[in-house]
Amino acid sequence: MSVLLSFSFALSLSPLQFVKCGFAGSNFPEHIFPAMVGRPLIRSNTKVGNIEIKDLMVGDEASECRSMLEVTYPMDNGMVRSWEDMIHIWDYTFGPGRLNSSLPSSHRCLKRVKRRVRVVFHGSGLLTGVVVDSGDGVTHICPVYEGFSLPHLTRRLDIAGRDITRYLIKLLLLRGYAFNHTADFETVRMLKEKLCYVGYNIEQEQRLANETTVLVETFTLPDGRQVKVGGERFGAPEALFQPHLINVEGAGVAELLFNTIQAADIDLRADFYRHIVLSGGTTMYPGLPSRLEREIKQLYLEHVLDGDTQKLSKFKIRIEDPPRRKHMVFMGGAVLANIMKDKESFWISKEEYMEKGSKVLDKLRYKFTKRHTITRDTNTYKERESEAYTQTHTQYFGRVMRTFGLL
Repeated sequence: MSVLLSFSFALSLSPLQFVKCGFAGSNFPEHIFPAMVGRPLIRSNTKVGNIEIKDLMVGDEASECRSMLEVTYPMDNGMVRSWEDMIHIWDYTFGPGRLNSSLPSSHRCLKRVKRRVRVVFHGSGLLTGVVVDSGDGVTHICPVYEGFSLPHLTRRLDIAGRDITRYLIKLLLLRGYAFNHTADFETVRMLKEKLCYVGYNIEQEQRLANETTVLVETFTLPDGRQVKVGGERFGAPEALFQPHLINVEGAGVAELLFNTIQAADIDLRADFYRHIVLSGGTTMYPGLPSRLEREIKQLYLEHVLDGDTQKLSKFKIRIEDPPRRKHMVFMGGAVLANIMKDKESFWISKEEYMEKGSKVLDKLRYKFTKRHTITRDTNTYKERESEAYTQTHTQYFGRVMRTFGLL
């Protein structure tokens, strides 16, 4: 039996902005902390509050002392850039005071998983739709049919929360506020999360910003200074819809979503438009759902209806924006871990890895990476399984096993 199975925990390791980790069946992550690693700019014995500056600081401690550290993030755009820092994040996650000391009782887990499965599968009743997931490093648009993802339609946009924070730093610099891209990054992120929003009509918002002060808000920095923010509040998140603002070529999130749905089988499109689900922290901006709906309708009017506004009233679109969507990736992992926790074929043990090495991943690849295609046959759909097409992440898995002490 694998170690993961015996502990029965679900771990959402998406170390782009925050690590969210907890146990199978949880409604909420047990621990949330910044996915950052810091090293002192100048070696000293200084303390920040009760925290002593060390040669290596991770998570909450690094965030508290970030003004005195050179801060790095192990992942960027969904890819691991520094395996050394990645291992430090894992050590911190499973260290004292976190998952290593907060194992829940099986009874509490069982109660929570029953409730979670009921809420997810019976409450929402969504088995077909399109997920727009945007976190700190990358945005994905993933269509799902009858519970199966459609990889051939999945799209990726390398713009997300961190890019918006960087763009906000640039906009504030143009206003006269100088922020350090490393030490002040977390401060600007907090400003962004508190004050930024997505404009419904960008031209109207721009006029308000240029001709009035109605949009101006004040943000107090940790050192007591105050920053006045106006048009930057909607200007920074606009990069999601207009990637050229940050020198990225390609379609914005609304156009990419429209293109994804239009690339699906014609009989699936109506269901996809009626079930668009938002997920991830970057979808939490006020105004984003309504702006997304507005742009999708405009694109549908131009490219499908050829400008016929009378037909637009028959076009149905619904965007689901659950209030807890910031943690939906973790919640999905917690549900999945409980569903498969008693099925040993879904887990890899130390013994299996020692015997077969990286080839042991073939067992999981077959289960999780089947490609399902939908074919039309007298208005009914049949699922066909094709050969698994994703590559084995040998280096990643080996690192995980060694970090958790399984090798």
